[in-house]
Amino acid sequence: MSTIRHTFGPRAFKAVLVLILALGVCLPACSAQDKAAKDQPKSPKGAMAQVNGKDITEADVMKFAADQFANLEKQYEQQKRELLENALEQTIQDRLLEEESKAAGKTKEQILADMKPAEVSEADIETFYQQNKAQIEPRTKEQVAPMIKQYLEQQRQADMQQKFYEGLRAKHKIRYLLEPTRIEVAATGPAHGPETAPITIVEFSDFQCPYCARLIPTLDEVKKKYGEKVRIVFRQYPLAFHQFAQKAAEASLCAHEQGKFWELHDAMFQNQAELSVDQLKAKAATMGMNAEQFNTCLDNAKYAAAVKADFDAGSKAGVNGTPAMFINGRFLSGAQPLNEITKVIDDELQRKAAAPSSSK
Repeated sequence: MSTIRHTFGPRAFKAVLVLILALGVCLPACSAQDKAAKDQPKSPKGAMAQVNGKDITEADVMKFAADQFANLEKQYEQQKRELLENALEQTIQDRLLEEESKAAGKTKEQILADMKPAEVSEADIETFYQQNKAQIEPRTKEQVAPMIKQYLEQQRQADMQQKFYEGLRAKHKIRYLLEPTRIEVAATGPAHGPETAPITIVEFSDFQCPYCARLIPTLDEVKKKYGEKVRIVFRQYPLAFHQFAQKAAEASLCAHEQGKFWELHDAMFQNQAELSVDQLKAKAATMGMNAEQFNTCLDNAKYAAAVKADFDAGSKAGVNGTPAMFINGRFLSGAQPLNEITKVIDDELQRKAAAPSSSK
């Protein structure tokens, strides 16, 4: 404010005053409106409204909409955390680039400018157009060729930079000290792997979900790669719009009580078109189960409550679709590719190896 006072001379102040009056901006002055406002009765301290003379306070409003305010606060904290983690990654990349620029005797801008991906050819454009023709039509290749070329150039540039930074990460020593966001989810349910495994993956899944079926081979690769280091726990999350998902979930737990969960699990995911109750009973009969016990279990909805408990636990943890995974509490949504899953697992193993042993 002191700068403004020293800057404005008499002439400048007069010009500003004329401009304010010309624009109709109200300066402090007595008016009928002001008197009317003074005549209004003042609200009691802390009240936001009144009904028949009874106060409604902010505390009343907060209590009435407690769930909504809690969700809003949770979303804010999640967004803030995501921003922090993304900013950390960008800062690490910038620090790596700075180290590389010193070693190369170039500026950071020069190093990035030197990264020139291969030119996009007409053949590249033709291939992309043919692969995506169904989504592009009725527009012709000639109409979209410039956009395709620009997209492929940007993609190649991004891929080159990603490989560049991956190389720098392998070249330099990076240690993460920021603890990742973890969500507490109970690892209860059918499981592969020892309870003492350093990595626990809690998967929420739906037997009728095609994306869940796509995740199965990926998790099989995880088992092969990490062996006894990983424990995979299956929890139920049947989506309401999947007609057969609820009974399929119950059927899997009926099979579990006879030690046949994973056999029925694999059979249902291999053929998701056959998940009616009669078809589930037929599948169970071929797996060496006690058919009468299985059928009674399924008909009586013995595990309906257990399925609901899983669903509620998933929803509380933030699951709103399938598949969803929690790797040592770290949330991954959707049928993630193998490299995304192994990235988290490797980071968790590295953290555990770097962590000081607890003294007894």
